[in-house]
This record gives sequence, structure tokens and C-alpha cells, in this order.
Amino acid sequence: MAPATPPSPIPPLLAEPRPAPRNCTDLFWSFTWLALQGFGGVLAVVQRELVERKRWMTNEEFVEEWAVAQIMPGPNVVNLSITIGDRYFGWRGALAALAGMLLFPLMLVLSLAVVYAQFASHPAVAGALRGMGAVAAGLIAGTGLKLSATLRTHPLGPAVCSVITVLTVVAMAVLRWPLVWTLPLLGGTACLLTWRKLAP
Repeated sequence: MAPATPPSPIPPLLAEPRPAPRNCTDLFWSFTWLALQGFGGVLAVVQRELVERKRWMTNEEFVEEWAVAQIMPGPNVVNLSITIGDRYFGWRGALAALAGMLLFPLMLVLSLAVVYAQFASHPAVAGALRGMGAVAAGLIAGTGLKLSATLRTHPLGPAVCSVITVLTVVAMAVLRWPLVWTLPLLGGTACLLTWRKLAP
């Protein structure tokens, strides 16, 4: 009697494919929509759209990409759009994402500038803009708290990361150090400590 044939192993479940932009047109309209929502608190909008809604990035990847975008010259979110576009479609994706960030928002801002020039001296307009400043600060602070969860998996650990965060806030808000000094000193120190931690 022939030996029984062993059952075939069950193939492992295939991982669900990660969401990604379909083409350069998708990138263009996605970043156009981001830019048109970013009144004062663009960081909060970008994190929600790219991480939570579209799931093109994880929170950890977003923090890393945002850190790189901040130390590069130019507007942070524009730098971020270029790096994300380049990641998916090379230079064509970078140009599409950049065009999405700038084209329609530029037209809108120019139109609003013409209107604002007519009413800038009105007390109600000045008061409304001060109120929007408080909302923008709240949006940035809320997004910072949301992204702080990624520090749990950072090589330096939550305690060291928290100390660096506090020192950065003190340097910028209390001591009023310019960004050109804060980034090399505190950012460079954080990079060096992380590199030493990861070095074999």
C-alpha cells in the first residue's frame, strides 16, 4: 500500500497591498486638496490626509519625512510633497506634487490678497486674523501630541526624546534662538546620539 501523500502546506496569507497614489494625476489632485485645506495649520491637514485617510505613510515614516523637509531650505510642506512625489514616480511625481501644492493655492492667495488690501485696516478683520492665529497654534500643538506616540519606538527611548523636545521648545520659545542655531545644535545632537545607538 502506497504511503499517504502529506497534505500540502497552506500558503501564507498574502499581505494586503499598501495604498499608494495611482499616477501623477492622483498626486496632483491629492496635494491640491491638501494645499486648499491648509489655512494656517497645514501640518495637521497633511498628517491626517497622508497617514490616516490615504495611508500612503505610517506615522513613523511621516515623522522622518517631515524632519527631513524641515531641515531643507524652503517651505516644509512643499519639500515634503516633492520627496513623496519623487518616491512614487521619480521627477515626474515630484513635479506633479509640487504643481498640486502651488498652482491653485497661488491663484487663491493672489485673489485674497487683492480683497485683503481693501479691508486690512478694518478692526474686525484684524481681530479675526488674531483669532485664526490661536486656532493655527492649537492645530500644530494637537498634531505634535498625536505624533509623539512614535517616540515609543525611537532608538533613544521616550525619556531622551522628551528631554530633547523640551530643550527645543525652551530654545525656541524662551531663549528665542534662531532656527539656524537650534537645528544644528539640538538636531545635530539628536542625530549623533541616534547614530551611536544604532552603530554596531
